[in-house]
Amino acid sequence: MLTAAQVLAENNFGDTRTGGLAGPMGLFLILLLATATILLIRNMNARLRRLPDRFPQQTPPTDPTRAEAAVADPTDGTGARDSSTPAPNGHQQHRNG
Repeated sequence: MLTAAQVLAENNFGDTRTGGLAGPMGLFLILLLATATILLIRNMNARLRRLPDRFPQQTPPTDPTRAEAAVADPTDGTGARDSSTPAPNGHQQHRNG
């Protein structure tokens, strides 16, 4: 009859000498990931060094003809809308900004 210690000590994982590719393959993958990480960090640092220290203040362009145009209040209940200043859609916002 087997005791608990003999059952726990028994090697049920097969022969560990054959098919020993897992260790070298794991090492190769770790080295590959470490190399890729180092190269990505170097690339990111080079790109960050090329950025200016300060960006210029972004102000919207001023157009004197549009600055004096009256904009209707959409909450006043009349539903009136000033057609001279149409609101840009999503595509125009990205293109203009």
